[in-house]
Amino acid sequence: MPATIKIEAKFTTTEGSHEKTVTIDKAVIGGWTGRDKTALQHHIDELAKIGVKPPEQTPTFYRVGVSRLTTADTIEVIGDGSSGEVEYVMLKTGGKIWVGAGSDHTDRVVEHMGITIAKQLCDKPIALEFWPLEEVEGHWEKLQLKAHIFEDGETVLYQDGAVSGLLSPAELLEKYHSNGHEFRDGTLMFGGTCGAIGGVRFASTFKFELIDPVLQRTICHSYEIEPVPILG
Repeated sequence: MPATIKIEAKFTTTEGSHEKTVTIDKAVIGGWTGRDKTALQHHIDELAKIGVKPPEQTPTFYRVGVSRLTTADTIEVIGDGSSGEVEYVMLKTGGKIWVGAGSDHTDRVVEHMGITIAKQLCDKPIALEFWPLEEVEGHWEKLQLKAHIFEDGETVLYQDGAVSGLLSPAELLEKYHSNGHEFRDGTLMFGGTCGAIGGVRFASTFKFELIDPVLQRTICHSYEIEPVPILG
């Protein structure tokens, strides 16, 4: 049997909300999903300088074990070399695509050994609430991504950007399909992130949000990060 996880998700539409148990059996991280090709290449070049291998193509679709997805409010990580990043996510269930929010928490220390390895080392927190993609497609570029961290005794704005800087769900899925993949029921995909204010860094708490200013609603989740000692 394939690996799966079950989550008790909240599906919110303009008409109301309902909860449903959903089975997820495939987790995909969409990487290098920025629309600005010049800025994207600059980011690739900067990472190459610290030993991170450039992607063979953009976007790149990294697979991680579905068991890495979590809705918990605490995750454990190896040491203090990891960091979160807010992303929009897409979930297909019942033949329909829903949009939510997640954090592609990644181990930055081992990223130079391979991005797939670095991503697989960390749990991927996701919020429990989802909106129908069809309800936000008409004003997609107005949606905002935001994240805060707890640092030096206070809450600090860590990321703040519009999804307009990323490939839209339609664009991302077109790339995914052209790579020979099927976005089938039970698949959850992370769609990309915006830059970190002050640079990527470890924090003990990470809060992330997907904000829809048109329909005046927000999906959010917060989690604690507990380092596991490195003893050898």
